[in-house]
Amino acid sequence: MLNSFLLQLKQPVKIFLMILPISIAGLFAMNSFIGKSVFFEKQIIWLLVSFFIFFIFSFIDWRFLRRTDVVVTLFFVNCLVLIFLFSLGKVVNGSKSWFNFGGFSFQPADISKLVLIIILAKYFSRRHILIRHFRHILVSGFYAFVIFLLVFLQPDFGSAMVIFFIWLGMVVVSGLSKKHLLALVSMGILIFTLLWNFSFADYQKNRIKTFLNPMSDIRGAGYNAFQSVVAIGSGNLLGKGIGYGTQSRLNFLPEYQTDFIFAAFAEEWGMIGSIILLILYFLLLLKIIKMSFLGATNFEIFFGLGTTIYFLCHIFVNVGMNLGLMPITGITLPFMSYGGSHLLAEFSALGILVGMSKYSRPVYRDVSKNEVVGL
Repeated sequence: MLNSFLLQLKQPVKIFLMILPISIAGLFAMNSFIGKSVFFEKQIIWLLVSFFIFFIFSFIDWRFLRRTDVVVTLFFVNCLVLIFLFSLGKVVNGSKSWFNFGGFSFQPADISKLVLIIILAKYFSRRHILIRHFRHILVSGFYAFVIFLLVFLQPDFGSAMVIFFIWLGMVVVSGLSKKHLLALVSMGILIFTLLWNFSFADYQKNRIKTFLNPMSDIRGAGYNAFQSVVAIGSGNLLGKGIGYGTQSRLNFLPEYQTDFIFAAFAEEWGMIGSIILLILYFLLLLKIIKMSFLGATNFEIFFGLGTTIYFLCHIFVNVGMNLGLMPITGITLPFMSYGGSHLLAEFSALGILVGMSKYSRPVYRDVSKNEVVGL
């Protein structure tokens, strides 16, 4: 009994040890080392809670997620929660995307990304052979679009963008034809044009304009991007040392504990430290991909690949906007940025994936005998 438990504990411990140095790096970057740091103390609590959930989820048999009724319920409950935000949500930085529960706040959009991965994994697991039929792209796009729209209208452009790329990435890995990919790109350009002319607020347009020319308004819309680039550049090769990052510690760099935590880290640890951090992320993504392809059925494989796309999108966009190469969208850096909502979603996704690995097999079958017919 004990040997069996220790064997089952082996996989989650490996993942935990891969995430731990990344999370510790985030704690170092947000700690002021001068008196008490509210962000540092709360982040420790969120990490402990998230690690606990990760280990609990690692021991659950997640095969019930293959059931259509479970997935449909998740979809509707998620949509209802997002709808409730419009009347019960708390406005933060102009976006009504948070529920406030006294001492802490929660952002449902983070969980919505995980729900979408489950929905699309279920859908594509039964239809991956027929995915070249354009109607399946449209149907899967409908599920994603409903969640995308509810998040976009908050407005939370950053999370909406991640939701779109999760859908697009999972469609591509499911076997999308080049002809349909071209049609999707054309459709995306058309939708963006319509949004630019009829939907985007002025501050969202300014962010995109600043992305094209970050130095055009360094005292206004481009201030955050400019200070982020300055912080990273001032770190040089070896960094200024822990606690000596002037841009973040003297508050020249806004939101250094969330959106710009990579810049705060790079300033203190330098290029060498930043490269090591990115290598740790790369190794984690490789581990997730390896676990994905050992899935018992296509559902587990697609869930793992969706989780990979989810993390990759967050890492790419966050690091890109810190370097001034992407628009400022409020995307967090996985396992590092301050906040409980995204940590819970990220550790839940990994916990589910590890739980799925408990019944994985070296050579998977397309569909298990007990898998329920599609969504």
